[in-house]
Amino acid sequence: MSVPKGRRTVLAGMLALMSVGPSAGTGPLLAGAGPLPRDPLQRAGELPVDLRDLWPGAAVVVRGEHSLVIGHDLAPTVLRDLAARADRARRAVAAIWGPVRAVILFPATDAEAAALAGAESTRGLAAMATADRVIVLPSGYARLTMTGRDVVITHELVHVATGATRGGRVPMWLSEGFADYVGYRDAGIPVRTAAAELAAEVRAGVLPARLPGPADFAPGAPRLAQAYEEAWLACRFIAERFGERALVRLYGGDVTDTLGLSPAQLTVAWRDYLGEELA
Repeated sequence: MSVPKGRRTVLAGMLALMSVGPSAGTGPLLAGAGPLPRDPLQRAGELPVDLRDLWPGAAVVVRGEHSLVIGHDLAPTVLRDLAARADRARRAVAAIWGPVRAVILFPATDAEAAALAGAESTRGLAAMATADRVIVLPSGYARLTMTGRDVVITHELVHVATGATRGGRVPMWLSEGFADYVGYRDAGIPVRTAAAELAAEVRAGVLPARLPGPADFAPGAPRLAQAYEEAWLACRFIAERFGERALVRLYGGDVTDTLGLSPAQLTVAWRDYLGEELA
């Protein structure tokens, strides 16, 4: 989904992530009352310039091995957990795409997150990616399982690494599908669970006629969950049939040159794959 100024958001409220793995609980993530002190290991002057005065007097800063997490009035334990997830996500992205700088912002409220991202709506989201950082949505993130949190943070970090749709030069199904491919790659979630909505349609004998387009990812689209699932499985199919390197090369190329298939042939092969995996 697109938001103003090229910012990218992603559907993070996937049903599978709400029900698979140890429960993350649905309670508030805030701990304690009032502002918490800054992590003594981090001085504000060491932060990127645009983040030094983000939340004056109330910022809690935690460094992971290769990540930086900044929270607003949040307990350091919550942010250390997020930093560990960011480090894992960074390794997952680096293994397939290449190095990425992992900066995560954890605001106190969804409204604060929306303002940071320049997003008009954040309903149903757990995180958003801008050009150089990931912004967590407190309410959506709290509803995710532990596995779901890893998938979502990885997904968003992929968007940071790849530049999302690169100004419209990358099809949205590839941008979102690739982010999900990396996020789900080592999550251990069964395909039919992660693509539950699409699987129900396929079992009923209904297969999509085409790869999802921009309108299918728009807020409020009637098959929004299915669009993400279709995109993910398209990328999963390409990685399995042609290899992960081909999937990465496709980001800077076209279907025919990279895969040796016409777009129509790719669509037919993908639909067959959906039938095999989800029926």
